[in-house]
Amino acid sequence: MRTLNILAINGAYRSGGATDQALLAAAESLREAGVKIRIVNLRDYPIEFCTNCRECAIEPGSEPGRCVIEDAMHELIGDIEAADALILASPTNFGSVTAIFKRFMERLMPYAYWPWERPWPVLRKAGQAPRKALLISSSAAPGWLGRWVFGSMRQLATTAKTLGAEPVGKLFTGHAARRMGRILTDKSIDDAKRLARRLIAD
Repeated sequence: MRTLNILAINGAYRSGGATDQALLAAAESLREAGVKIRIVNLRDYPIEFCTNCRECAIEPGSEPGRCVIEDAMHELIGDIEAADALILASPTNFGSVTAIFKRFMERLMPYAYWPWERPWPVLRKAGQAPRKALLISSSAAPGWLGRWVFGSMRQLATTAKTLGAEPVGKLFTGHAARRMGRILTDKSIDDAKRLARRLIAD
């Protein structure tokens, strides 16, 4: 039986914070199940800003276009394409995903077909059988406020859709600024582990 391959993309600025802790708990649960998982921390990943030249969006087809910027995004898109499922994670800063996750989102233009004569883009992965995705975010505000008011979960969901993935679980942890050291509660860690198993459930 082929080992499942899961890719996690993390937009947290700070190592060891609430988002990192939730992501590591999810990864631990998956590794215990015999799944291969790679975590990409965008804070350490050398990708540039999109220049919106749209060269990557001109050619038709279901495969991602080729970006003219020669950086690590080429490798990351290859890893995304090879993954059986995805974990998309970012803290909530100022009501949104972090700037480094937003930069990653903007570099996903290769997943759109958008020639100049068309008024709007078409997602290349639209209509394909979706992969599964787990969405993780955190906030200093209460969890209910983050889930219903802030835009981070919607942005993570948009990213999943762009990549041809359908969320099967969402974890938003609140009050991250009220605790030192081990930020997540035992319940949040258990929730992260439980939701991660949905990625490999039949």
